[in-house]
Amino acid sequence: MSGLELRGVSHGYGAGSRRVSVLHDVSLCVAPGELVALLGPSGSGKTTVCHLAAGFEEPDAGTVTVDGRPPGPAADWSLVAVVPQQHGLVVGLGVEENVLLPTYRSAGTAVPFDRLADELDLGAFAHRRVGETSLGEQQRVAVARGLVLAPRVLVLDEPTGHQDDERAELVTAALARAARAGSAVLVSSHDARVRAVADRVLRLEEGRILDG
Repeated sequence: MSGLELRGVSHGYGAGSRRVSVLHDVSLCVAPGELVALLGPSGSGKTTVCHLAAGFEEPDAGTVTVDGRPPGPAADWSLVAVVPQQHGLVVGLGVEENVLLPTYRSAGTAVPFDRLADELDLGAFAHRRVGETSLGEQQRVAVARGLVLAPRVLVLDEPTGHQDDERAELVTAALARAARAGSAVLVSSHDARVRAVADRVLRLEEGRILDG
């Protein structure tokens, strides 16, 4: 299928007697135009799912595909864009420069920065370097960077973790718009505010998918 698909994925870390299994036969799919929330407590394996979907890691067993092929570690962000928990911003660059970074290495059509700044309340600090902004502001910059190329697949790990209710609503509304525009959006979270805008909810417990 197009979009994001994990089939029978198992994954762990370490070697020999120290190996720890994190995911156990996980299968999930996110279709274009759909926002899926992956909920679960800390340590349940949500971040590992995001890393595999982004191509940061390869599964021990099973398959991960983005638009029918395995994601690569240097994937075109118009195909798969990622918003990690640690944001992955370049602190010495300005807010706008960070948002537009994916456009420098992709032929995709960019969403105008001013539109993203308005939707995610970046305007008041758009002139600053990222290192001069708060964690909540940095998180919204990372979300804007993920959205800038209107990717086919968007993977986000706890994108509302540093947001108050007002700004969390801005983030979730932006993600819902991306899905309506055709992106396959997977949001890893334990935030009920994300669940409220999801088309489907999956729950991950101890590395296994349960009903939402």
